[in-house]
Amino acid sequence: MLKIGLTGGIATGKSTVSRLFRKQGIPIIDADKMARIVIEPGGKAFAGVREAFPQCFSGDELNRQALGRDIFHDDAKRQLLNQLMHPAIREEMLEEMRGYEAAGETVVIFDIPLLFEGTMRDLVDYTVVVYCREEIQLMRLMERNGLTKDEALARIHAQIPIEEKKQQADFLINNNGALGDLTAQVVRLVEQFEDMKKEGD
Repeated sequence: MLKIGLTGGIATGKSTVSRLFRKQGIPIIDADKMARIVIEPGGKAFAGVREAFPQCFSGDELNRQALGRDIFHDDAKRQLLNQLMHPAIREEMLEEMRGYEAAGETVVIFDIPLLFEGTMRDLVDYTVVVYCREEIQLMRLMERNGLTKDEALARIHAQIPIEEKKQQADFLINNNGALGDLTAQVVRLVEQFEDMKKEGD
């Protein structure tokens, strides 16, 4: 099975590209979705997170905004949360991947926003970065989230710069232009992945 890691920067269009891959029939394993699952009651990270951050829970109910505020300006707390969450997210993603493999899928995409920043890089064979220039990224983020320029820049600069991710990518999807162009790039990549899979068999 060919395992592709899909990433980008905030507001570069990764979610749109993920949807386009799904439309092409490629299974998507979504790290953000797994992050929500593992922290629900009974989830793999629930007990550990509740024990570490009891002030963010009322009973079994997690207040995500309170947790976000708690970790946003505190590196030690953010690292602790990552240590509790990442192994559980990884386990969930691998379980879903094995399910797709058993169903006969030959290519799967891991949609991981912080692929290069985090600990998941070894899960995938190749990486796809959704890229746009920082000034476009900034404009899209300000419009989408109703942020000031300074607020948007702070979020952009909390990640590895998109130019650096571009250098690390095995494949690049350029999202400076129109949606039709994006669709064409995704279709071409899917064809490439299928060819790579055949060559690898």
